[in-house]
Amino acid sequence: MNLGRTLAVSMLGAVLSGCASMSAEECAASDWKAVGFEDGARGYTSDAFTRHRKECAEHGITADFDAYQAGRSQGLEEFCQPGRGFSHGVNGGQYYGVCPQELENGFVDAYNAGHKLYSLRATVNSTNSAIYARQNELKNAEDRIVQIGVDLIDNETTKDERIQLLAEMKKLSERSGELESEIESLVAERAKAEQNLEAYQQTLTASGY
Repeated sequence: MNLGRTLAVSMLGAVLSGCASMSAEECAASDWKAVGFEDGARGYTSDAFTRHRKECAEHGITADFDAYQAGRSQGLEEFCQPGRGFSHGVNGGQYYGVCPQELENGFVDAYNAGHKLYSLRATVNSTNSAIYARQNELKNAEDRIVQIGVDLIDNETTKDERIQLLAEMKKLSERSGELESEIESLVAERAKAEQNLEAYQQTLTASGY
């Protein structure tokens, strides 16, 4: 990899992370065609060039728009393939309408197929997280109820403390019942979500994905 391409990749990392702007050296040495190719291959809009231009303008250096556009067009040809579209969708990426007309239909169809798979997986994962969170809360409530039972029979516990403990136990018991009901509903939701996911995965396999 030559110096210009190395700096182009380094600059791209800075833009993506939002941490650091381009240095004067990077702006001066950048291979703008390579920068454009990298942006295009990632499906970035032309706004990416605006960011590059502003950063370099701060150092008194003008970005080469024509070279950037030539590289970006080549990068988009690589990005706008159905296989990339499916992978981009599966990974939860966003599509900003950057593909040329002759490539867009195939890309979008594959992207939508992949993004639906991403959404179905996300539903299963979020339901699992909700179940685990409630199970953890239920365990904590049950543990606390047990501890309250121990405190209630402790000879050193005062009358007022017993009143407070009994009130707390009542609230915890009520919440435990709510949690058990919520968990039961979520388990049913997860089963349905898993069925939908499995059915869609079979559809994708039959469609050649």
